[in-house]
Amino acid sequence: MATPEQIVDQAFMDQALRLAARGLGRTRPNPAVGCVIVRDGVVVGKGWHRKAGGPHAEVEALRMAKGAAHGATAYVTLEPCSHHGRTPPCCDGLIKAGIRRVVAAMEDPNPQVSGQGFHRMKQAGIEVVAGVREVEAQRLIRPFVTRMLHNRPMVTLKSASSLDGKTATREKHSQWITGTTARRRGHQLRNVHDVILTGIGTVLEDNPRMTCRLKGGRDPIRVVVDSTLKLASDAAVINPHSDAPLWIATTHRTAETQGTRFADIEGVEIIPCSDDDAGRVDLIDLMKKLAEKEITSVLAEAGGRLSGSLLDHKLVDRVALFMAPMLIGGREAFGILDGLGVGQIGEAPRLSQMDVQNLDGDLLIEGCLTYDPNP
Repeated sequence: MATPEQIVDQAFMDQALRLAARGLGRTRPNPAVGCVIVRDGVVVGKGWHRKAGGPHAEVEALRMAKGAAHGATAYVTLEPCSHHGRTPPCCDGLIKAGIRRVVAAMEDPNPQVSGQGFHRMKQAGIEVVAGVREVEAQRLIRPFVTRMLHNRPMVTLKSASSLDGKTATREKHSQWITGTTARRRGHQLRNVHDVILTGIGTVLEDNPRMTCRLKGGRDPIRVVVDSTLKLASDAAVINPHSDAPLWIATTHRTAETQGTRFADIEGVEIIPCSDDDAGRVDLIDLMKKLAEKEITSVLAEAGGRLSGSLLDHKLVDRVALFMAPMLIGGREAFGILDGLGVGQIGEAPRLSQMDVQNLDGDLLIEGCLTYDPNP
């Protein structure tokens, strides 16, 4: 049973986590972090990291708290940094402000600096408590951790389908399988991811804009996998009304022979990638290229071929499966996943940390994928 102090710590950490979530999709390559400063049970300062190069969450909170920070408790969703990057170390700012106690959700996952911030603050006489709402904090910074540890962004596979996993009928009719509430949640996912990824097949069939149509939302960077550059120059995804660029991933050979036809279109960039055995874009190489461009999170909204290939290469980290209460059926209907798939049931990736929500009649199934380490 939690003590009264632990209950208070959890409540204020929940506030810090909500603040941190405001930075999702906006802080790359940094993690989303929130901070709340409390003195005598009253919040005197709060902040979150808004963008890379800008003030960290602790700095924003200290600026708001001013002198009231002296003797207060700081609740931070991640261990305060102890190194000079684009901004000075946050732990030094907390020490200078006279913070008495720091409650952090988790240690910095970077093995090169993990624990150093805590050590410095303890040496300065600050009481440090770690591990409050750690699981929730880990979820928030998983994109940052995936890029840091695996040199690629975190990939979320999103789909809208019937209960039998069909995304379109045999006549390619798909609008709309899910209702307005589910579609709005889909746009919320776009709002918090760095990149939205699709394949040229989806672009040619549906001519999507790939934008976030939420009030106050932001468009993710659009990435189209197009191995032979079939994309037309008047496609809707080449959107002059969006501030987000369009990156076209193609093979080195295609980029050399055809890439110049997009050279004069503002906001369009060609990403040359290695090709796989079938002559298509090597998805592992593409993810490496995206990581080099400081991308930490990708929302894959693609057809069965690209989605299945991402899964076959074990590049899918999370799923967001929107399912309508209907059955489409038919061998010629289109499904969520194509690709090779698994040979044995024991090889199938499993969902962990699963959450199921009812969205006005549609279902949303979310969770992390765990792969068999010995397929």
